[in-house]
Amino acid sequence: SANAGFSKAKPWLPVPPSYKTHNVAAESKDPNSILSVYRQLLALRKSEPALATGSYTALNEDDANVLAYLRKDKDDAVLVLLNMSGAPQKVLFNLASAGFSAPKLSVLLSTSQTPPATAPDGITLAPFGALIAKVTK
Repeated sequence: SANAGFSKAKPWLPVPPSYKTHNVAAESKDPNSILSVYRQLLALRKSEPALATGSYTALNEDDANVLAYLRKDKDDAVLVLLNMSGAPQKVLFNLASAGFSAPKLSVLLSTSQTPPATAPDGITLAPFGALIAKVTK
């Protein structure tokens, strides 16, 4: 439909010819599409108190390729890892200062078909990959 089904308003950028295959109807059917991932992110923000109102703790601030942080609200904590590069990245993190000396991760959202293998001190993310995980003791 008009504007690839994303809006009834006039877009500020021209709609590309690819709208016939890249549109709301097609993206809604693909669980790995950008639209589906955004919908999952919005649902997570509503269901996880740490993401909505938690404190922010930056991790690995010296790593130019990965944005890593912890959101914590009372006893709830969520780890967010975003690989901003086109190459796989090993993300090292230490959550002991946040009260998690031996953290257990439960994947809430992963852009990889198979969630990354976890290690006691880090995770390898696929190129441009993202991982959001609940952290427990």
